Amino acid sequence: MLLIHSLLRWAIVLAGIWAVIRALKGVNGKTPFTGADNKAGLFFMIFFDLQLLVGLALYFFFSDIAKTGLADMGAAMKNSTLRFFTVEHETLAILAFILVHVGKAKVKKAASDAQKHKLALIFYGIALLLVLILTPWPFRAALGKGWI
Repeated sequence: MLLIHSLLRWAIVLAGIWAVIRALKGVNGKTPFTGADNKAGLFFMIFFDLQLLVGLALYFFFSDIAKTGLADMGAAMKNSTLRFFTVEHETLAILAFILVHVGKAKVKKAASDAQKHKLALIFYGIALLLVLILTPWPFRAALGKGWI
């Protein structure tokens, strides 16, 4: 499950970069909102949906770190690694998940192409930033889990 979760991270990062770049091009170039723009946001959302399901399974059933943190939240709050994997990672992930879904709905309902690109850039951009913050990258000394 952890391997699937780690691989999905890359799908989310790549789809998020794709969605943000398409939105940025649309805002800067004042281009029409095309099917490719819509698909970029759709894939970002789909990968997030899959990641949430895998992440919830990890959190509640398979992760020893989460089980340890959930068993004693007081101790988890005092330990930066436990706190990250018990509270911070999940909180930011759910917030990013919500931003992607709200952004997708707002983009769909926007009246103009310019407004669609702008909303996509704001919502997907913030969600991607949160993903980059919540990921336990290898260079984060206490949290690093490897590239895969």
